[in-house]
Amino acid sequence: MATWREVEQDAPQFAARVRARFDAGTNKTMASLRRDGSPRISGTELVFEPERITLGMMPDSLKLHDVLRDPRVAIHSPTLEPPAGQPSDWAGDAKLAGTLVVTEPTSADSPGTSSFDLRLHEVVLTYIDPDNTHLVIESWHPGRGWERISRL
Repeated sequence: MATWREVEQDAPQFAARVRARFDAGTNKTMASLRRDGSPRISGTELVFEPERITLGMMPDSLKLHDVLRDPRVAIHSPTLEPPAGQPSDWAGDAKLAGTLVVTEPTSADSPGTSSFDLRLHEVVLTYIDPDNTHLVIESWHPGRGWERISRL
């Protein structure tokens, strides 16, 4: 597992573009695992701090129960539609996957809020190439670093 700082140090331009996708809107989508192992999708907010990514959850929320039982999550950036006729003008979308680690709430958190750091095992950015012919997938993984592939 890696911290956000490790991604920024290893692939700063990639990290900046991923963060821009997440900063494009307040509401992100988080997938967690229910007690029976099936997926749950929930809205969430997160904060990119200088060295880490943090998020909080309301007391007794279903997603809080999920992550306390199984801390593995995937988080998707706000979804913005590609422009009609010129998909390469789309900034793309970003995804984070990893494990949530319980931390102490900050003074800015609402009373009773549970706070977490996200430890990363995958960071992904997808977009359309300038020729509008390929989907470009950039990713970062601990131990492998940054990679880029294109698909027709």
